[in-house]
Amino acid sequence: MTKPSAASNNLVEIEDLHFSFGDRPVFKGLSLVIPRGKVVAILGASGCGKTTLLQLIGGQLRPSRGQVKVDGQVVHQLGNDALFELRKKMGMMFQAGGLFTDIPTFDNVAFPLREHTKLPEPLVRQMVLMKLNAVGLRGAHQLMPSELSGGMSRRVALARAIAHDPMLSMYDEPFAGLDPISLNLIAELIRRLNDALGTTSIVVTYDVSESLKLVDYVYVIADGKLAGKGTPDEVLASEDPFLKQFLHALPDGPIEFHYPSRQPYEVELGFKSGRLEAEPLSQIDS
Repeated sequence: MTKPSAASNNLVEIEDLHFSFGDRPVFKGLSLVIPRGKVVAILGASGCGKTTLLQLIGGQLRPSRGQVKVDGQVVHQLGNDALFELRKKMGMMFQAGGLFTDIPTFDNVAFPLREHTKLPEPLVRQMVLMKLNAVGLRGAHQLMPSELSGGMSRRVALARAIAHDPMLSMYDEPFAGLDPISLNLIAELIRRLNDALGTTSIVVTYDVSESLKLVDYVYVIADGKLAGKGTPDEVLASEDPFLKQFLHALPDGPIEFHYPSRQPYEVELGFKSGRLEAEPLSQIDS
C-alpha cells in the first residue's frame, strides 16, 4: 500500500483511467488532479461518466487500466480494511439525496458519526445540531424525510455529507430538481462549508451556470476523455467547439442529441423499399 505523501498538493490524482461497463467504454484514458482545499467541478453531458468517476474515487468500482489515488493511496489496490478507513475520510451527497426514509432528520445526519466514530452521544448531538444549523435546519431536526421539501432534503443530505468533517466531500448532482432559491443556497453552502472546514470538494453536475459561480477549477468530460479544463473564466472564454457548445448551451455543435444507433432510422421504423415492413424489436441493432 502506498503511504500518503504530505508534500503532495493534490488530494486526488487520476492517471490514464480506463473503465467500461461490459463492451461499452466509459473512460478511455482520463487524467486529472484535484488540489487540496479547492472546490472542483466535473462537468459533462448526462451519461458521460461523472457519477461513475465518483464511484471509482470511492472504491466501489475498479478501473480496467490506470489508477486513482486519494491522499497518496492507490484506491483499487487497498484491502477491505484500508479502503474502509479511507472512506471514513470521505463525505458523499448522493444524487437523489439518499436519506434514510424511516428515521428522522437528526438520526440521518448522526449516522456517519455513530457508524465511524466512538464519540459519546452528547457530543454527537452537539455536532449534528451544529451541522444542521450550518444548513439552516436546526429547527427541523425532528422531522421525517417525508416531511421535508426537496430543497430541505438536499440541505439535510449536505449536512450528513460533512457531519464528520471529511477531508474529501463529493457532491453528485447537488442542484438537480431545485428551485432557483434553493439551488443558489446549496451552491453557497458548498462553497462556505468547504472554506470553513478546510476540506476538498468535488462537484459533479451538468448545471454549468451555477457550478461556475462557486468552483475554483473546472474539468469537462466527453467521450471518455478530458475535453477541457481551467478556471471558470478560462473555460468560458475557450473557442474549442465542444466547450463553446456545452458551456453556452448552443443548439449546434459537435455534441449529438441522439444516442448512436446501428440501424438507419427508417429501418427501425420498419420502412423498407418505400413500404412498411416492421421487424421485431429484438432484431434491431443486432
